[in-house]
Amino acid sequence: MLGRGIDQILPSPSDPILYEDYIKDARGYVRLAERVNGPVPRAVDPGYIWGAARETLADPACRRILNLETAITTSDTPWPDKGINYRMYPGNIAYLAAIAPDCLVLANNHLLDWGRAGLIETLEALEAAGIPTVGAGRDREAAERPVVLPGADGKRLLVFAAGHRDSGIPSDWAATESRPGVHYLPDLDEVTIRRLAGQIESQRQPGDTVVFSIHWGSNWGYQIPEAHRRFAHDLIDETGVDVVHGHSSHHPRAFEVHNERLILYGCGDLLNDYEGIGGTTPYRSDLALLYRPTLDGGRLSRLELDPFVIRRLQLQSCSGPDREWLVGMLDRQAQRFGGHVSDAGSHLICHWID
Repeated sequence: MLGRGIDQILPSPSDPILYEDYIKDARGYVRLAERVNGPVPRAVDPGYIWGAARETLADPACRRILNLETAITTSDTPWPDKGINYRMYPGNIAYLAAIAPDCLVLANNHLLDWGRAGLIETLEALEAAGIPTVGAGRDREAAERPVVLPGADGKRLLVFAAGHRDSGIPSDWAATESRPGVHYLPDLDEVTIRRLAGQIESQRQPGDTVVFSIHWGSNWGYQIPEAHRRFAHDLIDETGVDVVHGHSSHHPRAFEVHNERLILYGCGDLLNDYEGIGGTTPYRSDLALLYRPTLDGGRLSRLELDPFVIRRLQLQSCSGPDREWLVGMLDRQAQRFGGHVSDAGSHLICHWID
């Protein structure tokens, strides 16, 4: 979530005006962070915000798939009645280019915060930077098209993405044949599964691994709706998806391994400007994870987690009581689906019974 307070500490911040009930100036989120953790530098270099995670995020030996939950735009016209509007100034695109992600997922409830013009400008900025995107586009065909990433021995990684209405995506953000928007899922039913199965089958080649990235569910809480669990299982069983990459919650939720395939129900925020916001303490949205699954023919063979803490609007190493709290919470959530999380020292490691 690189807009709002994060954008304000970059060299070319957007106009800080906000249309929220809570704060009317994005610089207020910087001041809240400073009140909790001390001074935050301004006009930071491209590596600052990624901090202790930068080396992993920029590792070309890994495929790095991130959900980008902000528009990149100069648009000054917010989506009517949206309430919360994230944007990063296009002149700060170097902060994404610094980690050279393999794929940015755009199917979420903030990409059209500044209108369709803001979405088009976002697409143009990322195209100019050479960063592949999935889940939104200039029309429906583009929004539904996967990113295809080459792998070893001619094998490929296919990334599809969509956003479900229960994450707060307005229905009129859906891309159509003549209108830009996101790949929108109004329902998580068998009709949707059959449609997605057709899309995946039309793109898949022998040996491909398929990731389906989905923005769904509430921002807070640990409950996993039964409809989400059933849909994730159907994606694996009926469409051949190998990894379900779920996001929307501002804190990590449970993971599950189903038929040797990984389901992440909610990855939480990797980076946000929530440090000084009250009311989120029970969920610790200041604690973040990088998920590092190792796949063998699509089957999950290993799952490691790199933990971080967000302080001074930067990802920092997580240790001491923060790390203990995070491991305990993750382990409790994993146990609901036959999993277990332990601390291996350099990283956290997940175990499971499929």
